[in-house]
Amino acid sequence: MNALLFYSTLGLYAIATAAYLAYLLKPQPPLGRAARWLITSGFVLHALFTLSRYLEAGHTPITNLHESLSFFSLAVVGVFIAFERRYKVLILGSFVTPLALLLMLASSIYPSNIPELPPALKSNWLLVHSSLAFVSYATFAVAFGAAIMYLIQEHFLKKKRLGALYQKLPSLDVLDEINYRCLTFGFPLLTIAIITGAIWAETAWGTYWSWDPKETWSLITWFIYAALLHGRLTTGWRGKKAAILAIVGFGILLFTFLGVNLLPSESQHSYDRLLGGVDK
Repeated sequence: MNALLFYSTLGLYAIATAAYLAYLLKPQPPLGRAARWLITSGFVLHALFTLSRYLEAGHTPITNLHESLSFFSLAVVGVFIAFERRYKVLILGSFVTPLALLLMLASSIYPSNIPELPPALKSNWLLVHSSLAFVSYATFAVAFGAAIMYLIQEHFLKKKRLGALYQKLPSLDVLDEINYRCLTFGFPLLTIAIITGAIWAETAWGTYWSWDPKETWSLITWFIYAALLHGRLTTGWRGKKAAILAIVGFGILLFTFLGVNLLPSESQHSYDRLLGGVDK
């Protein structure tokens, strides 16, 4: 059942991504409605898959790369749907759903077996810390998509080439607003995730902070988004500068998420260490 739900979700995300890209090329209302229905249906199946795996495993399914990549994708789609409904920017899906699809494809590469958890992961902090982190990551993923759209629009305006794609994309003000709202929503979640992670680390390993690679890069990511938020609130950073920093921040965030797990590392957060090498 889990495999059926997973691959059905993957299939719906693939078709939804194709529909959103087709909508980008030819934004017709029926095609937009179909894309929205497909991504929403995929999200429902994805949530059912996550719930089913939770019931089977007996813990939050975010303990290896297969589960974490899948959960990241689920969070991205969920946050996208929320922002799309709020701002009525359907075309944002053309820049966000491909990322969700790539995360699911990456998840499908890794073993899907459910391993026995080590003592460090048998904690209620697993749900709290990891869920907050992934929802914040997903929010920054939506900001990343909006930032790319902003730079495209800004380029068209600067070159005075107001072609077909310019007419399809939202205004710079709307895209900047989405970027800002993502920041004000995602940054507090990331902050709480880091704090709860420190509390969990003290419980599991007897220290709040050990400066392992994951913790160090998480702090770097936090400082980048803190600088962006501070700049927007105090010096009026907007537009292109904010869009570029949103893209840079998300790139570093992806390295923080995947770098420790894909590169040789002594991090306590490495899935290979935590689960005794089952992911390799």
